[in-house]
Amino acid sequence: MATTSQAAVLCAYNAPLELRTYPVSSEPAPGELIVRVEMAGICGTDVHLWKGELPIPIPVILGHESVGRIAQLGAGVTRDWLGAPLAVGDRITWARSIVCGECYYCRLKRQPTRCLARKAYGISYSATESPHLRGGYAQYIHLRAGTSLFLLPPTLPTETVIGAGCALTTALHGLERCSITPGDTVVVQGTGPVGMAALAAALQAGAAKVVVTGGPTHRLEAALGFGAHAAISIDEYATPQARREAVLAATGPYGADVVVECVGHPSAVPEGLELCRDGGKFAILGQYADAGSVALNPHTITRKQLEVRGSWGFEPRHTALAIQMLDTTHWKHKFAAQITHRFPLNEVNEALDTVKNWRSGKAVLLP
Repeated sequence: MATTSQAAVLCAYNAPLELRTYPVSSEPAPGELIVRVEMAGICGTDVHLWKGELPIPIPVILGHESVGRIAQLGAGVTRDWLGAPLAVGDRITWARSIVCGECYYCRLKRQPTRCLARKAYGISYSATESPHLRGGYAQYIHLRAGTSLFLLPPTLPTETVIGAGCALTTALHGLERCSITPGDTVVVQGTGPVGMAALAAALQAGAAKVVVTGGPTHRLEAALGFGAHAAISIDEYATPQARREAVLAATGPYGADVVVECVGHPSAVPEGLELCRDGGKFAILGQYADAGSVALNPHTITRKQLEVRGSWGFEPRHTALAIQMLDTTHWKHKFAAQITHRFPLNEVNEALDTVKNWRSGKAVLLP
């Protein structure tokens, strides 16, 4: 195992990430482990963090979607979250956050994604604090005790896991909170990774018809390949009214049973409310970072008797569900094909710019 690791570090918002070198611990503490990162996904949230749209401690090593090989096991780390035995060399992934299990939200309200002490890899840890390596944009990552680990089946490619990224677990959690009934008509706003994952999760849940809105063209084509029944271009239908008319032409005159917002721009929210049928449901998944406010008429919610649900992050059980879903022939290849751009660690800024400007499906780093 190497004694040092390169890492891509966000040192200032809206500035290029810097390559820095940190020591790799040779003796992780009990419950901890060292993992050699094989692949790290560039998430849309990483772009929001880069732009300063969520308060985080900087400098920080970004990256919360990773697969790697165990390089060193601390005392007591013997099994993964599902009970499978672990050994050096095993290929694993892990839930991006750790919760306390004791606070008001964890224990009393059973909302662990809102844990008051929740910390997420690639987001919550300053790179100045030892052991430094707490993000996936690095050759090695040092995982804390209590991390939910998942041994990956040999039949499940790394590309599939990272192609789905945290988008699939986010979608599974969101559609658990705003459920789809078999036979429902669903509209997904956005054709980025979260939108594609929501499309897949909706089909998996039994939706009879899924219509997506988004762009650019290559993402709309990918959505049709995933199983969308119609893909509506935000460039061709350039106004909310035009898009609403196109959606209603595809869904029928009443609108969707469930609309899932996966865009990340606040303007998608009032637009999405208008795509629901009366008595329908609206799930907001894309507003992870604070991208600002937007005008919204609450009369729309009342008049249409809508159920509106927000969803934040996901739990380890959603990672287990995602792995089970991905390890099927149908989804395995579709999510692996989401990866369109691969970058070495020293091209991290080009990778972020590619994602920021919608030039890729899924972009990944190969540290």
